Amino acid sequence: MLPFQLGLIERPVHLVAVGAHPDDIEIGCGGTLLKLAESVPELTAEFVIATGSPLRLDEARRAAELFLPECEVTVTSAELPDGRLPSYWNETKELLEATARGAQAPGGRRPDLVLAPSRTDAHQDHRLIAELAPTVWRDHLVLHYEIPKWDGDFSRPWLYVDLTEEQLREKITRLHKAYPSQVPHDWFDEEVFAGLARLRGMECRAQYAEAFTTAKATLTW
Repeated sequence: MLPFQLGLIERPVHLVAVGAHPDDIEIGCGGTLLKLAESVPELTAEFVIATGSPLRLDEARRAAELFLPECEVTVTSAELPDGRLPSYWNETKELLEATARGAQAPGGRRPDLVLAPSRTDAHQDHRLIAELAPTVWRDHLVLHYEIPKWDGDFSRPWLYVDLTEEQLREKITRLHKAYPSQVPHDWFDEEVFAGLARLRGMECRAQYAEAFTTAKATLTW
């Protein structure tokens, strides 16, 4: 597999990352966030989370600071019920639409990249966010990240972000630091996160990697 080098990003970049729950974004693409923070001179971001209790949203705000240090980051949530998003279709759609409308307001930023869950995710909350994101950001690059879970729902990705061992270990360390409420779960485990990253790294001839899919993209240079 040959990498396609698009060159260094020397202009400001605005990122929108969407998750159904606090921790979705960092589990799915925390390593990519760390790489962006390291390589983009002027990076701003919006984290948009559909569900979450006050405790979990405090963790999400801490995670945003840990994964994008020295970057301007906002965290927004509709605080909808966990596990019930399909019953709150209108509210979920409005959460995403309101974020998109914010780009048109004075001082708003059009996103250069949108990150959202996989469209083949077996969890109903993740899947709804994944289905809605491309309908809201129709002319943007939307990359769909994957989240390991007991459902065994992984698909075949075709876009990879390679990670060094240091970046992977930092991702895992910061996940545990940001989300202590999740540490007792048997799936919130260093071996789970590192095992998936090693598998995706093997697929793209790297030590570790995070994998994505996208429905539509244009290469420009």
